[in-house]
Amino acid sequence: MSTHTVLVIDDSSTIRKMVDSHLTQAGYRVVLAPTAELGLELALDIIPDIILLDHQLPGTTGIAVCREIIADPRGQNIPFVVSSTLRKQAYIEYMDVPNVVDSLPKPFKPDLLKSTIANALEVGAMIVSSQADGTAVPEVVDEVSDASLSGDFSWVNLRELLDFLNNGNKKGVLEVELERDRIWFHIENGRIQAVVSASVTPEEVTETLPEALKDLAPLLRFTMSSGFTSQVDGFIELLDRKVLDPRMLRTLLRHQAAYLTWSCFKQETVAFTFFASRELPVLFRRTPLQTSLVGLLVEASLSLGESVNDQSSGTVGWIRRGLRGQNLDRSGLNAKQTQLLTHLGAEPVAVEELASKVSISLDEVQLILDGFRMADWVDKQVLSQGRNVVVLESDPEGSNILRELLAETSNSWTGKVVRDEFGLQLLMNRNAADCLLIEVNGDDELRLPNCIESQLGKISENHRICLIAGPLDDSPPLAKGLQEFPLVRRPYSVGKILALLDVNDQPDDQGNAGNENKTMNGVASELVTAGLK
Repeated sequence: MSTHTVLVIDDSSTIRKMVDSHLTQAGYRVVLAPTAELGLELALDIIPDIILLDHQLPGTTGIAVCREIIADPRGQNIPFVVSSTLRKQAYIEYMDVPNVVDSLPKPFKPDLLKSTIANALEVGAMIVSSQADGTAVPEVVDEVSDASLSGDFSWVNLRELLDFLNNGNKKGVLEVELERDRIWFHIENGRIQAVVSASVTPEEVTETLPEALKDLAPLLRFTMSSGFTSQVDGFIELLDRKVLDPRMLRTLLRHQAAYLTWSCFKQETVAFTFFASRELPVLFRRTPLQTSLVGLLVEASLSLGESVNDQSSGTVGWIRRGLRGQNLDRSGLNAKQTQLLTHLGAEPVAVEELASKVSISLDEVQLILDGFRMADWVDKQVLSQGRNVVVLESDPEGSNILRELLAETSNSWTGKVVRDEFGLQLLMNRNAADCLLIEVNGDDELRLPNCIESQLGKISENHRICLIAGPLDDSPPLAKGLQEFPLVRRPYSVGKILALLDVNDQPDDQGNAGNENKTMNGVASELVTAGLK
């Protein structure tokens, strides 16, 4: 396979796509620059083997770009092929520039493009072609695009695009143009079968390989290509002879796909083109990945992401996102990663709790969640900094006040309100409440509901208990043993309920916050001060 790098500096997107398509299939690494400024930067950065230079560039000319590049010691040996519709009028300016070894008059056919580049690389110098003068004409001849869908990423993101292809079980190749690179997703039955790039060097991927795959690094010279070159055919023969382990090769291809997909989400995406019904190259038909976008992003996050000690992990939780039209294909996720998803819903869950439930490390959970986040499957949400209360209140006016309080985000309390004992039992079974706010009723004396009273000792060990009663004037006395619990009487306000709930959170004389029930005298004194009794 050719390892030559061709830098194309041309402001015409038609020319860039045509050159990229045909030279990539011929085995070259192609780097594109739509502007003179980016072309100068890339030329001195990557030092290509040859530069295909457009003569007419916005704000400047090819001759100016050429002279600036070769004036730098790093670029003084780079050969150039100049391309223009002006022919002689343009090429004569380059006669005294030794680096210009050939010309490529526009319009040109793909075969001429490939032969010109191959010959220029092989001999290093050629005679400047002469053609008759001409006026502006179409830049490309006999080049028919079979693109079924194309556009830019100003109105759609890559996740949405891949979801669309997955939902429709589409087949073809999705080309994603980044600021510097182009990456191709081979898709069949809607799933990603391979991800390749001719502009990303194998060395870039090699640096990220896990130790178990280091010995396979030389194979990236083949697997990173489009899969159509003659060298790839020889590579497939090794598979047929069982010289290569298909399982290890698939692992390498999966890492390559994860790295390139990760690059698409870490760089700015520019444009896309989908070529429908294009056949999957033989190499990838032999070792298809059959994976989803989320599977690749999670793998990329685990192998390429950085584990960061998130100082906000105790105050931030994770929730599932429900996006319209979102594809939820989980292929490529393992059992633990799938299990992690099942513990996420509409209510935020802390990372520590998730790690405990799925029995994997905190760092690994963070990285998996970051992969889910890039796929738009999950999002972060601030956890409530307060506590949870379960309320039994049958009075309609009181229930409305309490629901208003719990819906307000400015206080530290969250919870649920029920109006009967059955609902109370359900909530107590489902919620680890910090506090129970329970109404007491009775004709002769005020008592707790049976489900609370029968287990009062056990319940009061694990929960604070506060009471709700009717107005003092027409209310019987509290039953024996209930006088020690904080109490509020109807009618009450949000402020009185907050004072009741928060009364045990005030620091004592030693500065310690109290979490246990206070003595009868202490509680009564505080409630009198708060105006609750």
